[in-house]
Amino acid sequence: MIWTSIHFSALLLGALTSPTPPLPTIANTDGGPCRIYNSGRSADCLGKQLNSIPWRHFPSTLEKIDLSYNELQAVRADDVLHLPRLLVLKLRYNNISHIDNDAFKNNKRLEYLDIFNNSLQEIPATALKPLLNLKTLYMSNNLYRHATLAHSFSKFVKLQVLSMGGPLVKGLKKTDFQPLKNIGLQAFAIKCSSNLSYYEPGSLEVIQTKEMGFDMAIDQRPSALPHMLRDLANKTFSAIQFRNLFEFMYYMGEEDIFQGLKYITVNELVFHRGKFNENLLRMALMNLQVTPIKRLRLQYISNPDILRFDWRFTWLNKIKELSIQHVYFNSVPCDAWVEMAGVEVLDVSNNRLLNEFIFNQRCDYRGVMPNLHTFKISTNDVTSLKDLSSLTREFQQLQELDFSNNKLGSAENSQNCVWQKNITRVIAHRNQFVREALSCLPTTVHYLDLSYCELDQLDMEYFEKTINLKELLLSGNKIKFIPSKWKSPSLQSLALDGNSFGLISKASFQDMPQLSQLRAGNNPYHCTCELHAFVQDTLSKGKVNLTDWPSNYRCYHPEALLNTVISKFLPGQVACDIRLVIIICVVTTAAVILILMLICYIFDLPWYTKATYQIIRAKYRAHKEKAAGETGTFTYHAFISYSHSDADWVRDQLLPCLESNKNSYRLCIHERDFMPGRWIIDNIIDNIENSRKVIFVLSRHFVNSEWCNYELYFAQQRAVGKTFNDVILVVKEPIDPSSLPSKYCKLKKMLSTKTYLEWPQQVSQQSFFWAQLVSVLGKPTMIREGAHSVKGRTSSVGGVSVVGPLLEDRMPEATKLNAKKETEPENEIFKRTNDQLSNQKKIPMVGF
Repeated sequence: MIWTSIHFSALLLGALTSPTPPLPTIANTDGGPCRIYNSGRSADCLGKQLNSIPWRHFPSTLEKIDLSYNELQAVRADDVLHLPRLLVLKLRYNNISHIDNDAFKNNKRLEYLDIFNNSLQEIPATALKPLLNLKTLYMSNNLYRHATLAHSFSKFVKLQVLSMGGPLVKGLKKTDFQPLKNIGLQAFAIKCSSNLSYYEPGSLEVIQTKEMGFDMAIDQRPSALPHMLRDLANKTFSAIQFRNLFEFMYYMGEEDIFQGLKYITVNELVFHRGKFNENLLRMALMNLQVTPIKRLRLQYISNPDILRFDWRFTWLNKIKELSIQHVYFNSVPCDAWVEMAGVEVLDVSNNRLLNEFIFNQRCDYRGVMPNLHTFKISTNDVTSLKDLSSLTREFQQLQELDFSNNKLGSAENSQNCVWQKNITRVIAHRNQFVREALSCLPTTVHYLDLSYCELDQLDMEYFEKTINLKELLLSGNKIKFIPSKWKSPSLQSLALDGNSFGLISKASFQDMPQLSQLRAGNNPYHCTCELHAFVQDTLSKGKVNLTDWPSNYRCYHPEALLNTVISKFLPGQVACDIRLVIIICVVTTAAVILILMLICYIFDLPWYTKATYQIIRAKYRAHKEKAAGETGTFTYHAFISYSHSDADWVRDQLLPCLESNKNSYRLCIHERDFMPGRWIIDNIIDNIENSRKVIFVLSRHFVNSEWCNYELYFAQQRAVGKTFNDVILVVKEPIDPSSLPSKYCKLKKMLSTKTYLEWPQQVSQQSFFWAQLVSVLGKPTMIREGAHSVKGRTSSVGGVSVVGPLLEDRMPEATKLNAKKETEPENEIFKRTNDQLSNQKKIPMVGF
């Protein structure tokens, strides 16, 4: 872009005369004062306060040494003797007054030597003689008293850059530069005394260079300037720079000392420092009208009214690039804009321009600056984006706008902005932007620099409008979070380093399909699975290049990972893979459900649950009835639980035997004694509770009966915390306990631990069975008349209707006959009964 050689020219002329602050001291690993790096090819000894070259610490592989800003006194023969590969040696800003003649005899590969600003009293021609490969030689600003080059300089045919002279050089002679007549240089700079005493015409005539720099004051001899310009006549230069042309006084003469400019072909003319009054400036600018100069740079000159004249002027007609910096002017006259019609690049940075003066509402800006495509107004006092947009919208060709380092970005001064639609590049760093001010920026930009603008939030609506934005710089702000729906379809490069956000994820940039460069280091990152996933996804796909990875990415949270490099943050796969977590949870849950279902199936838990629910309901209803006033003790001697398939045996055998006149037991069976209209479960529970004993008639049909299961379960619940003495088991037909379902755990246990009565199939043994049963039931005692007993009513049990007839109060005939045949005293019956009971089979059973 504009003036790419300015830094180079300023260096030649010694513009930077004040010492540069030294870099921080970095100790060498071997204990030396210099930092050896680049695999032993470079040594950094900058600003170490050295008074001699520490050559003993230098490896022989060194190619570059920087010893600037030290206190070196001399360069001795042994200092760089053992460095045959040396290419670059920097010794500027020391106090070197002597260089041994053979100091560089073994450094014939040296290409770059800088001994600028030392105390040499003579040009070290003998010491430099072996350096035939020199391309760059800075040796100005020393204590030379003359500028005469030795004949040996004619051998430096590769030389491209040469700066020479010093503050004690009183003048120039024609023979001073004769050795350079056959050498084509890229840049040449000469420094002379502020009090130039003489200049011999023709002194610069032999110089062949593309860039020429003069660092001399002609206050006492202004007539020397026309001779210098005449020596440069008919030559072509890319740049000519005058530094401190008048250092102590203004030029008041009438002779046009710049008239030689019209005979020189030069693209860029630079006036750096010096006193420029209106008289001197007019002479210089008037000659620009007839020269082909396209670039004019005015910097640090003492004339803040540089654009204010009392006459109409046309000296800018041929100027294409105009730079006015560090002049500290604060306003632009209305007619100046008109006269700069041919300017394509205007740089007025580093001044004191204000809103009301750069955009003067009394000026007519229509049609001004028709060719301007680059406008730089950085480092001024501009505060209003609206005023700046009002000025530049008349610049029809404007493409690049630099208003960095101002005071722009407030909400009140960033409204109703209208910009030229050709603007594609905006540099706005180091301002003070708020979120609302973003909407006042141009939306046609391809490049936008908003670094260090104290932004804490982003305006997504603005970025949705910048459909052509390709590069965005947001470094050094205070952005606290990255929006997940940040849409920027054309964005290719994004800088977010040095902000305040700690979370970043794959979703953050998913709506930026063209993004290829991302700089997001130096943020207080929360090291989470989401961040780890983002890093792994970005690095693996390779679509987006993290330009500052990995050194600038460190953990800030949690505290245990503070300052940990994110590349070393490796969380477990289970902790971060949500899909794996879901799979594990689903599999675990399914396994638990299957196990529970299996347990329920094995132990028949649904049935127990259902039964428990029923008994709780029945207990609750009984409690309500009791509260209503119903009381009583046992109503029945025994509750008979049997299957419908065994009803004939119960009616024909069991009831007649126990309810006969001899054994007047009161029994409860569902067919006749359940109260009609009540819940079946309530009838079962209530009658079991009102019976002193419970007789279970066990058979295969009993096991398969749902209602018998309930009756057995409720009998078990009644016996909780007690023994099972009130439960009588009558095995009507043989049952294998192992074949019983799991829900009959209690029954299995009773069959294995409790003596049960087994109904004999032989008629002769049945009388003994009845005696056993009566003995277990005990003597019938008087009990209250049950309030719920209903004789001869219809019951529906197990889905089968059964009519309960009135049973005869007698035993079956066969049973009576058998009883007569085997009549014995009662004590004998009990004795036989006990013998029989002791001989009954016990079926082993696994514990409940």
